[in-house]
Amino acid sequence: MTIDFSLLRNNFGQLVLSRPDAESVEQVVPVRAFPIQAPGDGIALVTMDGREAAWIDQLSDLSADQRSLVEEELAAREFMPEISQIESVSSYAVPCTWFVSTDRGTTQFVLRVEEDIRRVGEHTLLVTDSHGIHFLIRDVARLNKISRKILDRFL
Repeated sequence: MTIDFSLLRNNFGQLVLSRPDAESVEQVVPVRAFPIQAPGDGIALVTMDGREAAWIDQLSDLSADQRSLVEEELAAREFMPEISQIESVSSYAVPCTWFVSTDRGTTQFVLRVEEDIRRVGEHTLLVTDSHGIHFLIRDVARLNKISRKILDRFL
């Protein structure tokens, strides 16, 4: 697909969308259509009032410089640690505290109810803590045996 716009940062560090035949759109924000299933596909550049200013079918359609700008913006606004191991839980009854290793380090969080563990794909789970932070388990089968055993108690 041909991209008919360019992206740059203004003096305030915000993304600006420019088209050759139109005026620039200040403060656009990238938003993923499918952040878990297809993070590199379907990204809207949205204005501050929520209107779509441009659509990116695939991040790979962008030049390296523009892709880097979009990825920086997405990283700044998205926070979803990926659980690599469940170390332990304080109890098998909810609410309980989970002690986990993630791609951002070790942490602990409180699971309020079992319904805060949701399937979002065949092998993917989304765990929401008591503060509303989402933790991703991309592939349950890739967890170690102890982690899967703990998780089975809650599913």
